[in-house]
Amino acid sequence: MQRYFVEQPASDQQEFTISGENARHISKVMRMSIGNQIIIVQNDVAHICEIISLELDVIVRQTGQTIPSPEMPIQVDIACGLPKGDKLELITQKGTELGMHALLPFAAERSIVKWDEKKGKKNQERLQKIAQEAAEQSHRTHVPVIEYPISFKQLLQKINEYDAIFIADEEDAKLAERTKFSDKLKKLSANNSIKILCIFGPEGGISRQESTALIEAGAQTMSLGPRILRAETAPLYALAAISYEFE
Repeated sequence: MQRYFVEQPASDQQEFTISGENARHISKVMRMSIGNQIIIVQNDVAHICEIISLELDVIVRQTGQTIPSPEMPIQVDIACGLPKGDKLELITQKGTELGMHALLPFAAERSIVKWDEKKGKKNQERLQKIAQEAAEQSHRTHVPVIEYPISFKQLLQKINEYDAIFIADEEDAKLAERTKFSDKLKKLSANNSIKILCIFGPEGGISRQESTALIEAGAQTMSLGPRILRAETAPLYALAAISYEFE
């Protein structure tokens, strides 16, 4: 069944109204009919609904059935230094598929790309749309929030919001003896109140000054193996490792 996210709660008649692009997709692209069933996700709950009206807006009514949540048992946010090209789009899409809860881009010391303030809002909206489409495709009940890029100083101020903070530091990969990421994850309890922040640098990685500041603020390094991963690969590797450990 097709899956659509809505923000407005159901009416007293347990009905949802779908408008705009989603309504056009249901009626024009999917060519659905009255009586067809779709999945409506509202407030992180997936409801099986039946189409009862196909006008300009589409109206659906709950059947009383819901679908179990496929979300990770812990909340994992990804902070990544602004990368070049379309890498942020890739991280957004694939990170959503892998269970990312939110994406926090930040201006790192080694970021070559500078966020275009004039087009900033549109770029953020485009990334948010990519996240929503990926969430629909992967049957999630939560659409990751794609934050507006922040400074490294602002990232440091967010540290105390998390129960565990991990840094992907390429210098760690060069060590002869490394603490396995899985060993560090085993020390965490698997419940949805646990919040993890994984921090990744842009091309060139996290600088020494940034690494020192993060560790002094309570972060710890995570070993993603002996190979140096690209800026867009490392977040996906970490999400897969966390999923393997807890799911």
